[in-house]
Amino acid sequence: MLVEVGHFALALALALSLVQAVMPIWAARSGDPALRQVAKPAALGAFACVLFAFAALTYAHATSDFSVQNVVENSHTTKPFLYKISGVWGNHEGSMLLWVLILTLFGALVAGASESVPPVLRANTLSVQGIVTFVFVLFIITTSNPFTRVMPAPIEGNDLNPLLQDPGLAIHPPLLYLGYVGFSITFAFAAAALIEGRIDAVWARAVRPWTLVAWSFLTLGIAMGSYWAYYELGWGGWWFWDPVENASLMPWIAGTALLHSTVVMEKRDALKVWTVLLSILTFSLSLMGTFIVRSGLLTSVHTFATDPTRGVFILAILVLFIGGSLSLFAWRAPLLRQGGLFAPISREGALVLNNLFLVAACATVFVGTLYPLVLEMATGEKISVGPPFFNSTFVPLAVPLLLIVPFGQTLAWKRGDALAAAQRLFAAMAFALAIGLAALALTWGGPVLAPVGIGLGAYLVIGSALEIISRARGYGASRTRSPGMIWRRALGLPRSAWGTALAHAGVGIVVLGIAAQGWATEGLATLKPGETLATGPYVVTLERVAPRPGPNYEETAAFLTVRNRAGDEIGHLDTGKRFYPSRRMTVTESGLLTVGASQVYASLGEVHPGGGIGLRLYYKPLVLLIWLGAVVMALGGAVSLTDRRMRVGAPARARAKALPPSAVPAE
Repeated sequence: MLVEVGHFALALALALSLVQAVMPIWAARSGDPALRQVAKPAALGAFACVLFAFAALTYAHATSDFSVQNVVENSHTTKPFLYKISGVWGNHEGSMLLWVLILTLFGALVAGASESVPPVLRANTLSVQGIVTFVFVLFIITTSNPFTRVMPAPIEGNDLNPLLQDPGLAIHPPLLYLGYVGFSITFAFAAAALIEGRIDAVWARAVRPWTLVAWSFLTLGIAMGSYWAYYELGWGGWWFWDPVENASLMPWIAGTALLHSTVVMEKRDALKVWTVLLSILTFSLSLMGTFIVRSGLLTSVHTFATDPTRGVFILAILVLFIGGSLSLFAWRAPLLRQGGLFAPISREGALVLNNLFLVAACATVFVGTLYPLVLEMATGEKISVGPPFFNSTFVPLAVPLLLIVPFGQTLAWKRGDALAAAQRLFAAMAFALAIGLAALALTWGGPVLAPVGIGLGAYLVIGSALEIISRARGYGASRTRSPGMIWRRALGLPRSAWGTALAHAGVGIVVLGIAAQGWATEGLATLKPGETLATGPYVVTLERVAPRPGPNYEETAAFLTVRNRAGDEIGHLDTGKRFYPSRRMTVTESGLLTVGASQVYASLGEVHPGGGIGLRLYYKPLVLLIWLGAVVMALGGAVSLTDRRMRVGAPARARAKALPPSAVPAE
């Protein structure tokens, strides 16, 4: 019964999203402001209905209700409860329902922001968000219904894909979707502004918090997905330039450019047209990622095999939203008033240069990802575009971009002094150079680019710290040398300054982790109990091979002891192969031993009848910095969100002028 009610709630959400989409437009044509107010309760009601539908599907999975087709195909009675819950979104139908749940959540949050967003802008934004919600709910109901019944109900289910039975799956998709779908709000704000024909600093201030939220969650989602693939797939890599990985990277790059351009627009009332275009493109890339994953164009652990009807429907969604929004932009953008001017050598100029590099880098990923697909559809020829292409095109754009990050944040707004900025960064450059040379000397004969990357990462981290110190010390006559005073001033800086410094430092930490992989080592051997395999500074001894049954799998595990070259025991790890009878699949479970920020990584190969095993062993120096840096970046976004100046809406001065003199409080 609960399943049918959940299905009905989803249908009711379809109707409410249509009301949410139509009423503000009707109000604009009829001049009746009361109709505009209907969008708010409609958005809240749509969220409540989708939330109930999602809860009903979750209950069906949790109770192993095998009368529901979705549960039969993705669950099993012996599956651990955590994976029963994460199995809700471990399939196409459930993940699309999660997508729509987050979509309506953001709509409800905008509806609740009654004091922070101007009424007309909020109503038009909710209208656009309602259109997006209506189309996606319609897609679920017509092609991807998660509540389809199966009669008679089987006794047992098919279980979830073993690769997805991991705690990372419980975290990765929700975080990724909060980023993907979060950019729908910036898209809705952009379309609403084009409809209204008014884009100003109030609009930028309204968009920026939502951009920060989406960007922060997408950062965490990509990092979690990278770490999950690193330890679950058993190949020891943290990024493979897989098309599905690129599908999440492209909106992140575009969202990073959008985040920086909204700062320029809010501060200087400039880059209006460009910021609106980025808002459209960022969500368009999110939609394109959805199409790549769910259209059946690709075969990957990330993708869901779907019938062609779904792919055609999603293609129609792409044409509707991407084509429609770009047409609206082409029609309204020429009518928008241009913003303020600034000198090329200024913080605005540095942010524009930042945007150019980011967009160029995004374009290289876009071409490398889609060109093989387009070529195959046009000619039938199959080609592979792999890491060599992306490394030779993306990296040369990323390096100068990273070099200008500390330099740009030291420049003044409107007109900066390049020489003064370079002088303030001299200490950061000197320290970074010394660190890079030290790394080169200590690893002489190894890869040359790794010490360069270490120096670049150190430059970003030190430059971010120096920016906070410089602002706390002050400039000119007000400059102080007292450590206590510097600390107090630093604590008094706007939280957005701390957030920016944290985010940029996080990028530096990621660069340090990536650069250190130049010194990663690998060993491969067939071992019997008591034999050893060395890699990097460690020696691993195979202690024993033994069976280790699980709740819904059978596992053969290899137990290893890790020692340093001097023979001192460092720790233990185990790796195994799990066989899932319900799916008739065997997967490798990697073993990890963390030493500081580095890891010893073991992956079990073939198990021989005589007790020997094939073992692949990696030493990954400072590899955890890659994901730690991503967490620091997202933390920077969260800190920026707590800034009191991050509030949206009309500035206080503008509101005061709109009031009669008697209503303005005395200061």
